[in-house]
Parts: sequence; C-alpha cells; structure tokens
Amino acid sequence: MLDVRRFVQGVDEPIWVELLNLANRDHEEWRTITVEEFLVEERRPGFDPEGMLIAELNGRPVGSVHAHVDKLRGDAKGFIRFTVIPDFRGRGFEQQLIEVARTELKARGMTMAQTGVESKETDYVQLLEGLQFRRVRTFSMMEIDLAEVRRDIGENAQIEVRPIDKSMEEDIKLLNWLVNESFSEHFNFRPRTHEETRSNLLSHPYLKEQEIFFALLDGEGVGYVGVGIDEKYNLEKRVKAGDVFSIGVLKGHRGRGIATRLMLHGLEALQSKGMSKAMLGVDDDNTTDAMRVYDRIGFKVKKKYLVFEREL
Repeated sequence: MLDVRRFVQGVDEPIWVELLNLANRDHEEWRTITVEEFLVEERRPGFDPEGMLIAELNGRPVGSVHAHVDKLRGDAKGFIRFTVIPDFRGRGFEQQLIEVARTELKARGMTMAQTGVESKETDYVQLLEGLQFRRVRTFSMMEIDLAEVRRDIGENAQIEVRPIDKSMEEDIKLLNWLVNESFSEHFNFRPRTHEETRSNLLSHPYLKEQEIFFALLDGEGVGYVGVGIDEKYNLEKRVKAGDVFSIGVLKGHRGRGIATRLMLHGLEALQSKGMSKAMLGVDDDNTTDAMRVYDRIGFKVKKKYLVFEREL
C-alpha cells in the first residue's frame, strides 16, 4: 500500500515538480517544468494547495494527486489530477490515488469529481470506466504548419484589429469582459476575475511572450485572440511552435468571419516571430462550432483528451 501524505507548501515543491516531469516525460506535448515556474504557479489567483497529496512507497515518492477545489465556482465540482511515475504504473496505485482524491473532495463539500486522460492511455480509460466515471467531453489538440495557412476563406474585412496595451487598466478590463462574455456558455467555464486576467497577462509561468489582439467594430470590442510562445518548450523539443491559447467572439457577432480574421491575424503574428507551426486546444462540442473554423483555416487534429466525471 502507498503512504499518501499531504503536500507541505514551501518544502515539497521540488518533489512535486520531479514527479510531474517523470510521470509526463513520454507525453509529446510535455516540456520539463522548473521549481521556479511552479512557485510562480503557486502565487497565481485561485491556486489550491489544500488538496495536494504525495504518494510514497517505502519512503520513495512515486506519484501525486491534486484534489483541486476552485472556490470561485458556483457549483460543487472538484477536479482530480493524478500522476504515477512510469516504473510504478499499472500496480493499482492510480486507483488508490483516485479513491483518496474522491474522499478528499467529498470532505470538502464537493458532489462531483472530474478528471481527464489522453485517449491513447487506454489503461487509464479502462480504469476510470471501471470506477464508474462516465465520459462527458472530448477535447482535441490541433496543429497547423504556418506555411500552409488558408486565407480568403470568409474572414471579416470590416473589423479593426489592434493589440492590447498591457499598461492600460481599461484594456485589461476589456479583455476580462470579453473572455467572460464569450465563454459564458462553454463547458466548465466560470467567470474570470480581473486579478486572474491580469496575472495571466503579466506573469504567466510558461508563456513569457504573449500578444493579445482585440477585434473592434465601430470602436467597440467584439472579440479577441491570444497567442504566445513557450521558449523553453521550443528549445527542449527543437521546434518553432506558438500557441493560440485563447480566442473568443461575443455571441451576437458570431458567424460573420470575425473569429477567422482574428485567428489569421494571430497566426501571422506568430509567423512574424519566426514560428513555423501553431497549436491550440478545443472542445469538440464547442457551441460556437469552433472546430469547423479551425479546420477551414488548415488545422489538423493531433490528439484527443477525454474528460470523465463521477458523482461523489
């Protein structure tokens, strides 16, 4: 049996980071994170250390689980993120960690638990299904070669596109409002606070280089796109890749080519910085039919992530 103990903030960060790196080293999209980056993550609004647990076998850390509670959510849904290092996978430790996390979430007043795995991790899929988790969502990681971006595909030529001014509070407020309005109907979304938006914009632990562009119609903001570059990812993977980390258009302005125009503008910005490809993640059941837009531009699905839930 595993000895599962609580994470001690200010002490266990190196162990936590090492476990994450070891457990995810074979994941193509994972790049090594540092303790310094994790410390930045700890300082971000909404970070929840209370449900962090470390699993040890004969004194050796072999896995971790985070029974995460987002105190700003309006529902009682908690989130389970579990890892076991490769040499110890398949010994039943994953099930123990999930059960510990379920108990933890229930004790903290949650009534629903959610977790996710890659679709190709069939052992984890079978484990979750055996624990009576049900699949509720599928997400796709998509990628595009920037030399093959399709244009003249219905992008809106009437809007003005301008970059955010990160030094202006009004622009940060506009971004925060656009994010909340654009995503209000999306799966799992809860409104972002102004402080969260500021933190993501000014002190993101991984995307040190970010650009946000607003779509303006008659001077009013109707959408935005955010692109960024993780330099450490590119160095480690020996690629020139950028991320489209967020894009949104107000509901009343969808279907008019605004998202297409924003996406093309963001991809051009990445290409101007020497990137050769771009990546993004999308909910397959997105109510805005986003995958159709990305497919039309030339994005291809690279992998799938499955989201599971179980009542507590």
